[in-house]
Amino acid sequence: MPALRQGDKVRIFQRSEDQRWEEYMNEYVGYRGVVTDPDMVINDPDSLVQVTLEGTGGTHRFPQDCLEKLD
Repeated sequence: MPALRQGDKVRIFQRSEDQRWEEYMNEYVGYRGVVTDPDMVINDPDSLVQVTLEGTGGTHRFPQDCLEKLD
């Protein structure tokens, strides 16, 4: 996956295999959102990415393996 940047549009497309994935996050699979705070560690696949989800008003930190960058 290319590095995520602030303002990128993403979709939560699957459950994460990351140990930091929590059960409540399952309800967000399929949601779209905007990256509001990418981890500043360059290309660190283990870093969490902060995403503001559309239609929820909520902001959450997600592992990168569940995010799909949209055009």
